[in-house]
Formats: sequence, structure tokens, C-alpha cells
Amino acid sequence: MSTLPLHGLRVLVSGAGVAGPAAALWLSRFGATTTVVEVAPALRTSGFAVDFRGPTHLGVLSKMGVLDELRALQTHAGAMRAVDEQGRQILELPAEFAGGDIEVLRRDLSRVFHDHSADRAEYLFGDAVTELTQTAEGVHVDFARGASQTFDVVIGADGLHSGVRRLAFGAEAEYVRHLGHYLAGWDLPNDLRVGTTPEQYNVPGRMASVAADQHEPGRAGAFVVFASPRLDYDWHDIDQHKKLIADALAGMRWHVPRLLDSLREAPELYFDSISRVSVPHWSSGRVALLGDAGFGLTLGGMGVGTSVVGAYVLAGELAAAGGDHRTAFAAYERRLRSYAGRWQRAANPGQFLAPSTAMRLRLRNAMFRSSVVRRVLVAGTTSLATKFDLPDYAALAT
Repeated sequence: MSTLPLHGLRVLVSGAGVAGPAAALWLSRFGATTTVVEVAPALRTSGFAVDFRGPTHLGVLSKMGVLDELRALQTHAGAMRAVDEQGRQILELPAEFAGGDIEVLRRDLSRVFHDHSADRAEYLFGDAVTELTQTAEGVHVDFARGASQTFDVVIGADGLHSGVRRLAFGAEAEYVRHLGHYLAGWDLPNDLRVGTTPEQYNVPGRMASVAADQHEPGRAGAFVVFASPRLDYDWHDIDQHKKLIADALAGMRWHVPRLLDSLREAPELYFDSISRVSVPHWSSGRVALLGDAGFGLTLGGMGVGTSVVGAYVLAGELAAAGGDHRTAFAAYERRLRSYAGRWQRAANPGQFLAPSTAMRLRLRNAMFRSSVVRRVLVAGTTSLATKFDLPDYAALAT
């Protein structure tokens, strides 16, 4: 009989973005029979670059066996530059602030985690959890397309708008707070001939940015942020999303007219509110939340790095407890909550990227022109990412 601590434990992970495949990798190594369900028909190719910084993040990536692969895929992003409507530089933030120790595209990160877990975990694309019924023996799960199954543990790693959280914890409005901005990103041909250093143009409450793809200079990525009260729209209607973005950015100068022209033809688009997730308890019976579903912030604040650390701790505590979800979930939250809370409380990326008034925009620019402020910010973000007593569960895995 296998000596792996989670042998025979049936685990369902909802979400195949970043946190889900990271959890699947660890759970499978600890011996669990792991299934990952994802509503998209395949791994998503949209999203932005994400960064890792400090020995805690890098230590987990090394234990996962993916650190060298991610180093080969990193964007080598440089500074982040703010410009006026003629393209003249206003300020520049250093590479270590914008990109951390390693920066990779979210799609590359997701693919690497998937590829390292797919030989042991089962992936079900194009399906979703529709009902959860907890019993003394397990969690009975109904799916939109597949046959119902029973699992010992369910992990909601399905993002800001988590279906698992809604089913097991309650309505999204109870846990997700809109922070006053929206963001969007899409790809376009690099006919603007921009370089790989992102340049961003601001007017009060709105920001547009563009940069060449690090690996394919003939392509570029647009990134926009705008201030807005909560909008009412269909999450699945991409044409509606495009109209909301075009209306919000109408009248902006610089490269914005060209970016909006490209938006009309974009086959894929990332669009969401900038919101903060706050859940009083990350588990309910046999169901636990991971990543953005439990402690997310749409952008910034090292959320991806914390999700990857969280996947390691959640799976590791299940292994240390021999599959006892009560003990494991309590230990997971006890270890991780303060760590996740530090960066989550510190970040409000909308006000940084698109200050809502002319005064706030001038203050931001003046502050970031100071070399002292820039050094403090870099040191502070690295410290937030590092101050964590990282357990070593490696001896429990294969």
C-alpha cells in the first residue's frame, strides 16, 4: 500500500488558472486523487504579466520544480514609464518595482503548472460546479455537463467571482468589495512600433498603456484602467465589455484611438472590476477557498505569489494531517491569513494606476519622481512577500 499521506483522498479543485493547477500539483504529489474542473474550454491565454519576489515565492517555485523553467520564460520587463500625450517621459519606475525577481505572462505560468500536474491530476475543461451537498462522508458535486461525483474535499480556486464560494459560503456581494476602478487588456499588432518597456498615459480617472510582447515584438499588449462606480453587465458578453471600455476611454489622446480601433477586432479580452475579496473564514466543512476566491485583489499586491504559496500550504497541511480536513483547513488559515492580509490591505492598484482626480494624479507623479520613495517601495514590497515562516512539507511528497 502506498505510504503517501493523501493516498485515497478524493479532491476536486475548481479553477485551472494559477492557484488551481498549483494545488493540483502538490495534492497529486502527496497521493490524492485530484480532479480539476474549469469552465473555459481550454487553458486561458488572456491576462497580464505577474511577478514573484523574495525567497518565500521563489522557494515554493523551486520546491515545485518549475523555477528554472519560469526563469527561461520570464519577460525581462524593464521599467514602467509614464508619458504625456506627446510621448514625453514624466516619470519612470525601476524594473525591480514593476517586475520583481521573476515576471512571466500569466498564460505561461498557468501552462507550466498544468503541464507539471496533468500526468497525475485529471483536468475537466468546459464544465463547472453547479451544486454542492455536504454529508458526513463527503461532498456530492453536480456539474453543468458531466456526471455527478462525490469527493472528500472541494477546493474553490475559481477566482474573484468564485462559483464554489457562492455555493458553499453565500452570495458574492457579501465578500467582494468594488474599489472604484475597472481594468482591461487585449493583444494587437504592434503597428505603433512601441518598445517592450510599458508606457502609460493618464488623464484623471483613466489610464492607457501599451508595450511590445517580449517574445514576439510584432505583437503588443494594451492595458487600460478607468474609474467607475459598479457597472451592471453580463460577465460573458465580450461585445458589451468592449462598448463599456470604448465609452470610458472616449476622447483620450496619445495612442488611445488606435488602441480602441484594435479593441473592436480583438478575439479575446480580459475585463473585470478592481475588487477586494474578504471572507471571514476560508473553509466551510469540507470546502476550502484558495487564491482570489478567498483572499483576492484583482490586480497588484503580489496576489499570484500568495496564491502559489497558499496552494503549497493548503496541500501540505492536508498531507501533514493525513487528509483530516478539519485539522488541515484550520492550520492552513492560521498560517496564511496574516501573510495574505498584509499585501491585500496595502494595495489599491486603481488609485495608483488611474488616480481619480487631477490633484491625485499630480501627487502620484511628484511622489514617484523621488528616488527615496522608489527605494522604499521596492524594499517594502519585497519585505511583504518575504516575511513568512515557510513550512517544509517536501518530505511528505514524491
